[in-house]
Order: sequence, then structure tokens, then C-alpha cells
Amino acid sequence: MWTLEELEPEIDEVRTRITRHSRDLMEFFVGRDLEIELATLCACAQEPLLFVGPPGTAKSELVVKFVESLGLPESDYFEYMLTKFTEPSEILGPIDLERLKEGRFVRRTQGKLPEAKVVFLDEVFKSNSAILNTLLTVLNERKIYQDGQPVPVALLVLFAATNDIPDNSELEAMSDRFVLKVETKPVKDDHFAQLVDAGIANEGQRATGQRPWARGSATLTDFLKIKRFMDLTFASAGELGADREHWCPRSVFAEMRRVVRALEVEDKVMVSDRKVVKLYKLVRTYAFLRHGGRVTPADLKLLAFTGNRRHELAAVQEKVTALLGLGSLAPAVS
Repeated sequence: MWTLEELEPEIDEVRTRITRHSRDLMEFFVGRDLEIELATLCACAQEPLLFVGPPGTAKSELVVKFVESLGLPESDYFEYMLTKFTEPSEILGPIDLERLKEGRFVRRTQGKLPEAKVVFLDEVFKSNSAILNTLLTVLNERKIYQDGQPVPVALLVLFAATNDIPDNSELEAMSDRFVLKVETKPVKDDHFAQLVDAGIANEGQRATGQRPWARGSATLTDFLKIKRFMDLTFASAGELGADREHWCPRSVFAEMRRVVRALEVEDKVMVSDRKVVKLYKLVRTYAFLRHGGRVTPADLKLLAFTGNRRHELAAVQEKVTALLGLGSLAPAVS
């Protein structure tokens, strides 16, 4: 694994490639710049991202193009639509019958989630308790159990989608794992002609085997280098609070705290202790990707995507935008 000394001379070039990758991918979608920006950030930070929206709003298409644009082999990608009838074997792999005869409970994981580096789970909240518990272990600890022993999974990036976030206490733990949630709203009212033109072009490209979005602007290795660089930066900060004092001005940090407090007190939006830590990490990573420097008030726009339930998402965006005085949540790259 790379050291900080190895990464520092090239990290600005890596950051430039990832910015170019986002900009290139945006060319093939209409009105999805924000979703692509957040997907890029979460891939760099290796934090799961949840797309929330009705069918036909490019949730699956966005993930598929994102994966194809990185040039990943099929074995590194796993996608599945979950239902209440989905069994663990469908995503983890079937039981190895030969080993079962020996009294061992081992799954054959080839082609399944445990061996994939990038995973997309559609309708994630429709799964049953067995699947949810397994996914929580995967997200929290990056492992599954084989014959009672923990085995690491290859997972680096996880995207999920849902039409809705059920108001169910049993799902709160899973919902909280998605620190950021972004709505994928229909765009036809504002971009009717562009949507039709882009859709027809996409149909033709798919039919003829073209993938113009796979330009090779960046690779998965570039995303891994950003993650490693940020981790090493956090680790080298020294005493507690050193990273925050250096990279997040006190006034900006106070503003972050004020916004979180307002969401909890005024809007009853729960922000767990775990989520606060994850949010800070994401804000720092976002600031580095955008401008390579200290966190600015504009970087706090990520707080606009911290709603938990479906009805909170739009309200939180509106509230955070107003509190921070942001005119728009538009991406930094265009």
C-alpha cells in the first residue's frame, strides 16, 4: 500500500483526473450533475451513497455508466435487485455442498457480492431481516462469515437505490449507514428536448456496443489513492484536533455544528454521533477534491444530503441551503 511520501508528488494529478472523470461523465446525463458529484465523492471516501427517487430517473444507468467509465472487469462489479424474498445465497453465493458434507458451512462466493469491488443494490429497503443483517455487517466491518469465521470482502464502493425510505424503526440502522442520500427527481419538465436527445443517443450507443463514456479519464486506482491519501493525512495529524485545527477553520467548524444542531432541534432530523464523524470526513474529502485546501463554508453543502426519511430529504436541502446562504447546490465541476 502507498505511503504518504509516495502519494504526495502525484496526488494533485490524481485529483485532476478524478475531476475530469466527473466532468466527462456528466456529458452523458441530463440534470444529473449533482448525483455524479456525490457518487464521485463517496467513491473516493468509500462511503455508501443512496439514490432515492421514482422509477425511470436514471439511478441504475448512472451507476452502470460510472462503473463502465472506470474500465472495471465484470468480476469486480455486482448488482442485484432486492425483494422481501431474496435469500442470502443470491447475494453471498450458494452453499458449497461438498464442504457441507464435511460439516462445514462455506459459501461459493465467485461472481457474488463478497468478491466485488463495486456493488449496486437496487430497492435495498425491500430486503428481509436476514439480508439487512448481512449488509450491516458488510458495511460496518467489510466482512462476512464463512463456517463461523470472519472473512474480508473485496467491497470498496457501494451504491444503493430505493423508490422510498419506509418509516420503519427496523430500517433505521441501515438508513443511518448511508450518511448521504440524494434524490433523483424527474427532469423532463425542465429538460424535455435534451432528455429525449440524450436518451435516443444512449439507445443507439448501447445497441451498437459503443461506450463513449469509458474514456479512461480515471481508474479505480485513482479513487483508492485519494482514499489512502486522506487516511494518511488524518493519521499524520498527530494530537487530537490537529487535523480540524489545520484544515477546518474554527468559524467553518462552528457553522457545521450550528447547522447540525438546527436540523436536530428545529426539524427533528436525527444526526447520530457516527454520522457526525463520517460527515466531517466527507466534508474534508470534498474540500480536497474541489480545491485541495482548507474547508470553506461552501463545502458544507454536503449537510444538505443528511436527511433520513423520504419526507426529510427536500426539507433538509432547503434548510441547509438557507442556513449557509447558498444560492445553489450545483456541483463545483460542470
